[in-house]
Amino acid sequence: MKIGENDWNLEPFGKHLWRGRMETGQLLALARAVKEAGGQLVALWGSDDRHLGDGFGIHGAFLTGSGLAWVSSALPVEAPAYPDLAHIFPQADRMQRATFDLLGIRASDAVDDRKWLRHTAWAENEFPLRKDFSPLSTLGSPLPEADAYPFLRVEGDGVHEIPVGPIHAGTIEPGHFRFSIIGDRILKLEERLGYTHKGTEKRFEGLDLATGAKLAGRVSGDAHAAFSWAYCMAAESACGCRVPDRAAWLRALFLEIERVANHLGDLGYLGNDVALAFGFMQFWRLKEDWLRLSARLFGHRYLFDCIVPGGVATDIDNAGRAELRALGKRIAGEVRELKHIYDEHTGLQDRFAHTGIVKPELAARLGLTGLAGRASSQAWDARVQFPCAPYDQLDVAMAVQKSGDVLARAEVRFAEVFESLRLIGQLLARLPDGELRAPCVPAGTPCEGLGWIEGWRGPTIVALRIAADGTLDRVHPHDPSWQNWPLLEVGVLGNIVPDFPLINKSFNLSYSGVDL
Repeated sequence: MKIGENDWNLEPFGKHLWRGRMETGQLLALARAVKEAGGQLVALWGSDDRHLGDGFGIHGAFLTGSGLAWVSSALPVEAPAYPDLAHIFPQADRMQRATFDLLGIRASDAVDDRKWLRHTAWAENEFPLRKDFSPLSTLGSPLPEADAYPFLRVEGDGVHEIPVGPIHAGTIEPGHFRFSIIGDRILKLEERLGYTHKGTEKRFEGLDLATGAKLAGRVSGDAHAAFSWAYCMAAESACGCRVPDRAAWLRALFLEIERVANHLGDLGYLGNDVALAFGFMQFWRLKEDWLRLSARLFGHRYLFDCIVPGGVATDIDNAGRAELRALGKRIAGEVRELKHIYDEHTGLQDRFAHTGIVKPELAARLGLTGLAGRASSQAWDARVQFPCAPYDQLDVAMAVQKSGDVLARAEVRFAEVFESLRLIGQLLARLPDGELRAPCVPAGTPCEGLGWIEGWRGPTIVALRIAADGTLDRVHPHDPSWQNWPLLEVGVLGNIVPDFPLINKSFNLSYSGVDL
């Protein structure tokens, strides 16, 4: 695989996917080459490989012009470390810190080595993703040290701090936001997340493939279809399983249904955050209609457990197709009317435009991805550039804006609602006949795979390794929120504090995927 001027030792590992192993020094050189060629770091994670006769491992997934490059480097048992990548890809910072908290694998010479996921759940010298870690060992031990997280301080006359959270005045997940302000303008925002850390990656260990699929879909519930599909794609790749055509088309149908549901909800919330309660009520009325039909047709409002290893667990008949097509047509018409209202509402436009700006240059430098990235001219969408089946037979139109503000992110959502509804019509009309599921049986020897799906937030990745006995040995699910949360800190600068909820909702990032 060629990146820049060099041909790297990466072998094809699937459609638009490349695999390679290299020394840590080469990993650093590869990262530089990817950056210079206009690519991005998508995910970074570690593994404990001592039970396999090795030490530890560090793994990275890089987005390139030829697809996704999955590379790994072996690390020693004692003091495992690798070169800091955050000076090349700033989005690596929190991933590196989380990797140390979970595995004790350190990024050498990193500028920021503060803890990230370790609040007070385990002690400083304990690493939950190591194979010899036992939660029972902490029961009788002294409590870990107090969680004195070293926030960065802004000093100066008239500067004040506003701590918000981690508990909020609503039914949302916990997160701490430390504002430094002067007057009502935000000088700095620093986030502290990880309060929802549930040990999901540890929980995967020892599960069979089917149970692992259930857990993967619950990594971030509003992106269930994306995570389920990415997990199943990884498992099928590892097992050499070919998914039936009808199942692949149904998976795409579920993914687009999920995209529509989330965008409808967010467009309503965005209206609510600027006191347009009418917009909130109308969009959520439509979302509720959409969810109820999903439950009636497929057994669950959010399509839980519809995607399974080897295919899908449910089907749609002709009557269901007609019902879904009719509701999609009605929703498309009503969303057009609501978009006209949003476009003509001067108060809403005044609050949306020029608020929460992430300029395209900064988005590219800091790795903004997915929906939020496309609102800042980052024209990446796996359904378009690197399509899996059946997207390789569909002409997906990518929605891109360049102003990078709340308005741009809303415009991308509107465009994606219309496009997803159009794609759903195509998927229903061209749905092939055939089986719903093929056997997905582990090979009986250690094997690995990676799945890559463009979820509604952005690129969703699941990498896994299956042990010789057919159980899951290591699973790493990656949510695009990891690289996008730091951009929220940038987007709020210079805005007034009351605009933070609006800017935050325009990104709508996950607090829990994976256990952020």
